[in-house]
Amino acid sequence: MDFHKMMKNEKNKLLVLFIAALIIRVIFVYVSPVKYWDETIYANLGYDLSNNPFDYSFENNGWSDFVPGDWPKAGYRAPLLPYSLSVFYFMNLGFLLEFFIPFIGALSVIFVYILAKEMFNEKIALYSSIFLLLLPLHVLYSGKILTDVFSTFFLILTVIFFWYGFEKGKDNYKLLFGMFFALSLLARYTVLWMIPVFFIYLLIKNRNLYFLKDEYLWLSIIVFFLFLSPWLVYGIFQYDNPFGAFIHGIKAASYWGGIQDWYFYLQYSFNMFSIVIITFLISLFFIIFNKKKIKPQLLFLLLWFFIFLFFTLIMAHKEDRFLVPLTPPLVIISSLFLNNVKKNKTLIQFSITLFLIVSLVYSFTHYYQNSYNEINKCFIEANKFLKDILDDTLIITDQSPIIYYYSKQETHFYPSPFSINNLKNLVNNYYQDREIYILFSEYDMSLESEKYKKFKEILDSNFEIVFTCLKNGKYSLVYKYS
Repeated sequence: MDFHKMMKNEKNKLLVLFIAALIIRVIFVYVSPVKYWDETIYANLGYDLSNNPFDYSFENNGWSDFVPGDWPKAGYRAPLLPYSLSVFYFMNLGFLLEFFIPFIGALSVIFVYILAKEMFNEKIALYSSIFLLLLPLHVLYSGKILTDVFSTFFLILTVIFFWYGFEKGKDNYKLLFGMFFALSLLARYTVLWMIPVFFIYLLIKNRNLYFLKDEYLWLSIIVFFLFLSPWLVYGIFQYDNPFGAFIHGIKAASYWGGIQDWYFYLQYSFNMFSIVIITFLISLFFIIFNKKKIKPQLLFLLLWFFIFLFFTLIMAHKEDRFLVPLTPPLVIISSLFLNNVKKNKTLIQFSITLFLIVSLVYSFTHYYQNSYNEINKCFIEANKFLKDILDDTLIITDQSPIIYYYSKQETHFYPSPFSINNLKNLVNNYYQDREIYILFSEYDMSLESEKYKKFKEILDSNFEIVFTCLKNGKYSLVYKYS
């Protein structure tokens, strides 16, 4: 009877955690009126796949990602998220699209609880799930249609089944480990960085290579490649190489974003993790100066955190969202501090939770105020105008995926270098019988740049303005080509 009561209480606890996590993450869906470029890429791929699930490319779909080389192949974008989103479009549930990742993010909170409980105890599981529930980095990117939270969800499941299989000796779970590891890799290619984590952990734990004789380990590897096989076949057909999509992904990573210093993440660590980064460092301090042997579960979490962090640091291009896969070990290790506090535990717990809530409110306010500005408002109004124009229209813009996401009208990038002759040649050679509109917006073309001033002068001299949005000097214009 007591057991059933305990289970019922735990289910209620998990339900409350899930609902709270989902509500917070849905709120962050509305932190910006305009979707990120990458968000619209994944959504557009999903839309196209709902019409033709065997065409994973940008060919003949009316839009493109700006990635030099290997065009029109889209294999550098991990496919699991676009294929998942295609289900929404196929079932005419596109309006639910932006709530999918918040749902996945909320589920991640529950699975972090399960992972921490299996590794440690119920108290650490609760602390870990509350930390993840309120962690600014995880919450922010749970509100966006991106692969970071999505792949981390599958990575948490991968680690749970790894732990069941290789630490608790439940052989059948090793097969699930292989399956979910493949899915997490198909969600985001950087999950490959987890391979040394698993290998080094098993090597240290066993102190030899005898674990390589485990037949279930090899069965899990077979399962891994079975679930990866459709993508390997895609690589053969598209790149003449089963690993072509992954190689394309490595190349594409150098195409955009610039180079950031190695200390980039240190600069923004408090914005990303709030007070949890402090509890994490305190926990590390106790681990370093504790003379007792490090327990296997703690060893695994440390390997996960620092090996993955190492790879993100050596990447030339860095973004805060690249650290989302580190959030599970971060919150679990941080929870060890709370679990070991002896005095004023309730006060410390309350203070940390309150600080996290305040950090979330600040984060939302900061992003909301910077996003809901006149530039973005005008850009959205221009997209509404473009959405309502006749079909069989072409839109010239340098925001091809974003415009296609909002309008579902065919787009083409500005000719480069831009001139009236190059524009006319583009139209005459490919689009003579189409209605052509040209979007010029401060969203991506500030008049503070001499280059875009000349663009606007050429457009003003040659074409009619059919839509104008002007708010406090910020603008979006649509020209009709004639």
